Amino acid sequence: MTEVNEEQAPQAAPDIASLEQEGEIAADYLEGLLDIADLDGDIDMDVEGDRALVSVVDIKGSDLVGANGEVLEALQELTRLAVHRRTGERSRLMLDVAGYRQGRRVELGKLGAKAAEEVKRSGQAKSLHPMTPFERKIVHDAVAAAGLRSESEGEEPERFVVVLPV
Repeated sequence: MTEVNEEQAPQAAPDIASLEQEGEIAADYLEGLLDIADLDGDIDMDVEGDRALVSVVDIKGSDLVGANGEVLEALQELTRLAVHRRTGERSRLMLDVAGYRQGRRVELGKLGAKAAEEVKRSGQAKSLHPMTPFERKIVHDAVAAAGLRSESEGEEPERFVVVLPV
């Protein structure tokens, strides 16, 4: 079954003040978690596009990222729930730890561009491995930038991107 991802759907103009409030709530929540876990790290907040971006920086180790970002994904969901509990609104907040997501953006952008080139050359659709919504969004953007289109198929957590020929 093919459907449009929510990450591809058009969004209304973001309310910067609300996004900054989400970031502040998330930062407070994360500082509490870091204190409980006795971990040192600083919190940076920003607004990127239509979502708050909160980053835990200057932290040693990868315990908060986990294998393939699994702990980071779970921590992001907990943080979104904490924001929702305080605001009553669904949060699309993005959490990064130690630059993990930024590094993945670069890798996935290259993956999407490479897959697009292979599809242009072969004329055949190419399916990629299962990815998180964050990862699929980056690949969709890279494929679109290369002049092709892509779709997400499958069911979570096995949902994947298919790059389509023109």
